[in-house]
Amino acid sequence: MDTPETLAYKIAISLIPGIGSVTARNLIAYVGSVEGVFQEKEKNLMKIPGIGEVNAKRVVRQNVLERAKLEVEFILKNRIKTFFYLDEEYPSRLKGCSDAPIILYFKGNANLNERRIISVVGTRNATNYGKEICEELIRNFSEKSYPILVVSGLAYGIDVYAHKACLKYNIPTVGVFAHGLDTIYPQLHAPIAGKMLEKGGLISDFTSETKIDRANFLRRNRIIAGLADATIVVESAEKGGALVTADIANSYNRDVFAFPGRSTDVYSRGCNKIIKLNEAVLIENQADIEKAMNWDIKVSTTRVYQTSLFVELTREEQKLVDLLKGGDRFVDEITIETQLPMSKVSELLLGLEFKGIIVSLPGKMYRLK
Repeated sequence: MDTPETLAYKIAISLIPGIGSVTARNLIAYVGSVEGVFQEKEKNLMKIPGIGEVNAKRVVRQNVLERAKLEVEFILKNRIKTFFYLDEEYPSRLKGCSDAPIILYFKGNANLNERRIISVVGTRNATNYGKEICEELIRNFSEKSYPILVVSGLAYGIDVYAHKACLKYNIPTVGVFAHGLDTIYPQLHAPIAGKMLEKGGLISDFTSETKIDRANFLRRNRIIAGLADATIVVESAEKGGALVTADIANSYNRDVFAFPGRSTDVYSRGCNKIIKLNEAVLIENQADIEKAMNWDIKVSTTRVYQTSLFVELTREEQKLVDLLKGGDRFVDEITIETQLPMSKVSELLLGLEFKGIIVSLPGKMYRLK
């Protein structure tokens, strides 16, 4: 467990103006520690690839440590959990995303590394059609024997209806905030947020006292997409935050699903659009998701593997093969367990498929032949 001083440094690096999570990780990797970044000289920081003079000045001229210490007090007082990107407890799916937050603030009891996690997003102007979809989708998942976690943004419309359905059918659900955990927005949803804490939770990468700002809601969408195996768009106009989340999920190589609607329905146009552009898979019910994600298949743990003869593997290819000998893996799991970039893992998996050593399954899962 971090000392208050160590935690303050972890928070402080996320508060330096102009230094995002990607740059912060780069700084820590080269310097060797969070504390070291604050103690390093400007001329040495400038030598780090990708930093340059501007960012080096931002680091040495910052004045954020005192603010970070105040945040530590808030965290301790309110029993908030923190997940730094180097922590073992940091959500594994999100850790594989290049722009994942360097630190997260979480309150609740949900397992953020649950075996199955979906994000449910949609318009703030939910119709009866969208509300019925949320109700039926969550109810059907509640009837399955496996555990699942549902993530959304606690906003008006589809988000809150998804959270409500989870509470009704006893499924853990997590709300992602675009502000600190000292605020519930919209305030009308405070009672729902309170109930979510028992089995689910509330999460954010913003500190307390963060102002409500439109840009922050777009920024938080990367967490909604990154926490989950798949993003499900229930209803959306032709433009909107739900489509932004779907686009981010696609960039993370995650599955995206969408419920279709009539061409004349304003809040189905977005769903119909991403289906038509092959940016989402058309679904009609929970069973479609389950089949696409390979959640309806029980895999035998006693398979016998046949050694591939006369096939030369690189060291990295062999690393993937050895990992898959332990059982089927999702591409995100492979990325995390091998500590290789997602782009490299995808390249290696494709090569192994061409060599006839592995086979891809629905839901971006892979298996040895």
